[in-house]
Amino acid sequence: MATAVLSTDLSLPNKRSGKVRDLYDVQLASGEDAILIIATDRISAFDVVMGNGLPGKGVVLTQISKFWFDHFASTVPHHLISTDVNDVPGLTSAEQEQLRGRIMLCRRTEVVPIECIARGYITGSGWKDYQRSGSVCGIALPEGLRNSDRLHEPLFTPSTKATDGHDENISFDEGAEVVGAELMAWLQDKTLSLYTAARDYAAERGIILADTKFEFGQIDGQADPLLIDEIFTPDSSRFWPADDWEPGREQNSFDKQIVRNYLETVVSAGDWDKTPPGPELPEAVVEQSIARYLEAYKRLTGDQLTL
Repeated sequence: MATAVLSTDLSLPNKRSGKVRDLYDVQLASGEDAILIIATDRISAFDVVMGNGLPGKGVVLTQISKFWFDHFASTVPHHLISTDVNDVPGLTSAEQEQLRGRIMLCRRTEVVPIECIARGYITGSGWKDYQRSGSVCGIALPEGLRNSDRLHEPLFTPSTKATDGHDENISFDEGAEVVGAELMAWLQDKTLSLYTAARDYAAERGIILADTKFEFGQIDGQADPLLIDEIFTPDSSRFWPADDWEPGREQNSFDKQIVRNYLETVVSAGDWDKTPPGPELPEAVVEQSIARYLEAYKRLTGDQLTL
């Protein structure tokens, strides 16, 4: 299996490191300013990066995102220019080999400061919210729902984009105060339509898409925002095998819920409090998780990805 890439150090300008991605500024041969996004093998949960990664995860995430960007290319404009390392200026042959399969060369945008979340099933933080208040992010739901029940209609539950710490759930009206009512309505409509289309596509392939999140960016002079970051990956979505779905319990998953579930046992044992630094993941959790990522890729695309 591929060696975990926990960081990069390239001779390119303005490196920024997020929880799981590294970014650089790039100028293309055309003169256009672009951003190089590198998906490392780091993994985060509860907004904390774990002490070790999932070998090959960055490759799987990049290839899943590329699949979905291509799939929705006629539906919504997006920022992806290329995933070919040969299109990135200034890389050595060794750097190209290291980064092969895990880069996205993207158009530069001004990020819309709203994280757009669609929930089709009640699970995760939404389930905890419902147990406390009978609602999810302030949206009242019927009584008697079980963990992992399908919602009658998907919910749009936006949050603020926090530069540090946890994102904060907000109402539609609160989001409109930040970006304006017209843009907020566009974000809601696009988030729910993309989620619904991907949910139906995945269902035909035996996968339940329980929830997902998007980010959008704007370019001066363009009417509509661009879909940016990653889309419908195991790091931004919850995927469940449809033939194993059973409301009333936590679901087996194709995403990092395996990691989350393990970490909850660590928290319950008093060995971690969900603050940095994150603990090391056992080998069994690592192997099970990356195997599920690969299975998700295979089911969604119909192709086998070799790491």
